Amino acid sequence: MRIYPVYFFAIMSWFLKRLLPIFAFFLFAGSALINAAPQGFLEGHLKILSAKEVELADATSSESTAINYADYPLIILSKDRKTEVTRVTPDDSGKYRVALPPGEYILDVQRRRPKGHIRARPQPFSVISNNTVQVDMAIDTGVR
Repeated sequence: MRIYPVYFFAIMSWFLKRLLPIFAFFLFAGSALINAAPQGFLEGHLKILSAKEVELADATSSESTAINYADYPLIILSKDRKTEVTRVTPDDSGKYRVALPPGEYILDVQRRRPKGHIRARPQPFSVISNNTVQVDMAIDTGVR
């Protein structure tokens, strides 16, 4: 038979008082994650209209300007347009893909002004678990 000192029980009591709530938290948080609905996906293509700089009629023609899709990040807003859920930057060919929880959203473009005012029509869409929704976005940079 082993005899433990009195402080051993005080330390064990202290640990149990703190470990039980932590254990309960992780137990409930883990079960909430397991029961969460699987995500869906949004994918699409960004089309940029009038991406060339203005050329004067008597100027020598320059090479075509490459489109930098990273200059036009897209934002995903909640259905009420009050909350920004996430951002997505198109790749070098203008394609984008992002995972989202099921729900209704609005796809819009971030309004940047390095090249002028960007015009785009916000696109509403719905995400369903384990499905991919295709939403393409066209923007007009305003350069003619």
